[in-house]
Amino acid sequence: MSFLRKLYYSLPPRSRRLARRMVYFPMDLLDRIQGKNEGYPPRGRVFTGLGDFRATGDRFLKYFIDLGALPPNGSVLDIGSGIGRMAIPLSKYLNDQGRYEGFDPVAEGIEWCRRHISRQHPQFTFTLVDLENDLYTSTGASATQFRFPYDANQFDLAILTSVFTHMLPEEVENYLSEIQRTLKPGGRCLATFFILNEEARQQMADHPGNFQFPYDRGHYRLLDDKVQAANVAFEEQYLREQYAQRGLKLVATHYGFWPGRPKVQCLEFQDIVILEKE
Repeated sequence: MSFLRKLYYSLPPRSRRLARRMVYFPMDLLDRIQGKNEGYPPRGRVFTGLGDFRATGDRFLKYFIDLGALPPNGSVLDIGSGIGRMAIPLSKYLNDQGRYEGFDPVAEGIEWCRRHISRQHPQFTFTLVDLENDLYTSTGASATQFRFPYDANQFDLAILTSVFTHMLPEEVENYLSEIQRTLKPGGRCLATFFILNEEARQQMADHPGNFQFPYDRGHYRLLDDKVQAANVAFEEQYLREQYAQRGLKLVATHYGFWPGRPKVQCLEFQDIVILEKE
């Protein structure tokens, strides 16, 4: 892990977000002067994911349609909705009969989405949840016992983009149960992971400059032992067992280029998993 990444993870969650705002302030100021990024959050306010915010959202919208079978009048549950990276492109696709529900533990992301998305699209609702995660928040309840604030059989598609990559096993297990409960029969889930198997381990060994997970915890590994949620990789067999135990059929796995696979053979950096409620 690079020195800068290690230094970044050594900061408290709120300080990490402040540091990002300071780094991106000159670019965000220039964007405002030039009238760029209208309808999108300033780069310094983005606290989830790397890369091009707008391009990533547009790519994932295509996955939601093609892999998640989401129709324009569908209902979407965005778990870890952040600051609208997936909600913004979905607001341009879902029609007035569609429904979007997103929740996140970071207040500033929820507030931005309510001001800039919900006001124009009242079928888009954002809920702040008081959950602890040592990457994003310093206080809150445990995600291992969290019950999603929605009734059963509500959603056509549940999405988790770079969420399970920041959660520990008991949290993942609880969320998989809640996803199964809140999906409609036949509903799908699109989630991203870092998946460990023999091929991924060989790629990691062959490409030591890429993501490595040096802290072995059995069926999962950590990037950082001080900030456990920094990045988490899971053994593939463990994940398959968890899906099956909860009545979630594995439809497809699209492996990412994070361990060193050629980019042209992958959809994304992280692995994409498609599940279906049986």
